[in-house]
Amino acid sequence: MKKLFTLVFLLTTFAAFAKPPKNQYVRISTAYGSCIIRLYNETPKHRDNFIKLAKKGFYNGTLFHRVIQSFMIQGGDPDSRDTSKNKAGEALGNGDVGYTIPAEFNDTLFHKRGVIAAARDNNPAKASSGCQFYIVEGKRFTDEDLDKMEQGRLKGRKIPPAQREIYKTVGGVPPLDQSYTVYGEVITGIDMVDRIAGVKKDERDRPLENVPMTVTVLKKGECKDLDKLLGLDK
Repeated sequence: MKKLFTLVFLLTTFAAFAKPPKNQYVRISTAYGSCIIRLYNETPKHRDNFIKLAKKGFYNGTLFHRVIQSFMIQGGDPDSRDTSKNKAGEALGNGDVGYTIPAEFNDTLFHKRGVIAAARDNNPAKASSGCQFYIVEGKRFTDEDLDKMEQGRLKGRKIPPAQREIYKTVGGVPPLDQSYTVYGEVITGIDMVDRIAGVKKDERDRPLENVPMTVTVLKKGECKDLDKLLGLDK
């Protein structure tokens, strides 16, 4: 009995002092491959909501229902699991979970290639959909492109130099910054996004063949390994 008590005590003590991972990660899997996404701690409401839904299996079987090459792929509409609504030619994108999430804008988080961000309707507070999201494919821009954008669609808002460099070399969608909440980024598997963005689609930007997804929350050990690999465990 003493030995058993000692073992339980040691295990409990170890668990109490074991460091949790710094970040949470999810895997999105499709017939076009899979990607792993790190969810940002700077946007805790969006991070926690996505984790909650993913753990419930909410996203499993939902479709990437809207795809625009060099822009983004959008999914997470619960209606896309409904066989009466997910037929070819049917409009999707209006399904929700009955609540929104307050915007969590952050000057350091922007629409570079590979980020995940929250879709939303035109509400004045720019609150996010409780479930629908998109992943940016984007494209690269020149300084001239970005200058014109600042004077036009951005209404004088200046793109910070570091972000401008990423939009030039990596790509993204600058006009969406500070309008839709960015809450994570693809760390591996961006080619899945490119493949889905390039599928044949109809005039509503819906893929002609359904693209269902499965979303899995990575375990603590996997998250710690990824933190270490990315140098985020310090």
